[in-house]
Amino acid sequence: MLLSSCHSRLLSYQFVSYPLVQNLPGTPVLGANDGILSTSSLVLGVAAAHADHRNILVAGIAGLVAGAMSMAAGEYVSVHSQADSENAELNLERAELKTDNVGEHQELMAIYVARGLDPAIAKQVAEQLMAHDALGAHARDELGISETFRARPIQAALASAGSFAVGALMPLLVTVIAPVQGLIPLVSLSSLALLALLGGLAARVGGAGVMIGAICLATTHPEPVRQDR
Repeated sequence: MLLSSCHSRLLSYQFVSYPLVQNLPGTPVLGANDGILSTSSLVLGVAAAHADHRNILVAGIAGLVAGAMSMAAGEYVSVHSQADSENAELNLERAELKTDNVGEHQELMAIYVARGLDPAIAKQVAEQLMAHDALGAHARDELGISETFRARPIQAALASAGSFAVGALMPLLVTVIAPVQGLIPLVSLSSLALLALLGGLAARVGGAGVMIGAICLATTHPEPVRQDR
């Protein structure tokens, strides 16, 4: 019950609709969270097998590189698929504007009427917007696609890899500093502390309780979900 509640709370406040990060992979918090968990787990596993300090560090670095590349590749494919869908919708809308301009004008007018405008004003707004940029008006108000919120695969891939790498660096730095004898408890405790810090930060940005966010992210591992436009 506690884990389920934490999971719901995290998903409710970690996805903030800022234009500059709308199309990034979930949030940077979740990418860093993945980096911390994956790398610390790998380091602890190798350390538990009684490897020497150098081999533990090499394994951690390999995990950072592999994880960042995997995150970037997965995010690129996912967001590129979204971009392809958007382009297909825009091409269809472009064709409809050429074949049925009057019908598209009435469709745009109906959208504005449904949003509360008087029919006469809605007609005037639709006429002026279509005269200025017909495709842009339909993309924005009918399809929900705008230049600010377009899917950007490369940007999303770089952000995903970067956030993972930043998170993965944290347990690696502890691994560099910690002696082999105390590496397992130090990496474990520092990783939990970092997860709690990330949870508190995400909670503060999202307007939720900092303490609840810290506890939730330190004890659960929520999967990122995408918001519809």
